[in-house]
Amino acid sequence: MAKKLSNEEIIEGFNKLRQDQRNVATQLSKFQSEKDEHAIVIEALKQASKDRTCYRLVGGVLVERTVGEVLPALEKNQDHIIQFIELLSKQLVEKGKSLTAYREKHNIQVRGENPNQNAAAGGQQAGDTPAENNKSSGVLVSS
Repeated sequence: MAKKLSNEEIIEGFNKLRQDQRNVATQLSKFQSEKDEHAIVIEALKQASKDRTCYRLVGGVLVERTVGEVLPALEKNQDHIIQFIELLSKQLVEKGKSLTAYREKHNIQVRGENPNQNAAAGGQQAGDTPAENNKSSGVLVSS
């Protein structure tokens, strides 16, 4: 038999899931910016001659290379960043689903959030009347 969680344990679990979701969103934003920076540099280098000298920062050291050497490496890095962004996007969706399922399971309402948002997002089951859906045995979490 599963142990009944206290309100504090429920809130702690909810906050952990929410923080995990924020961490993934922060990483996603960071890598999206990095992808955009790569795109700008790649476009600039495509305009330059392949034998032109350019400098690349590698591990904190500025290295002299040619555009012909740097451009393929930057394009490869950009491809890896795009793949990682796709992975993070999938993780963000999964974290959102987990968070929603946890909220529904423990009837969590976030303070300052419109209670009708849950109903609009699928929190209200078909056939439920609003009075039945407003049974107050859940947990209130401040945002």
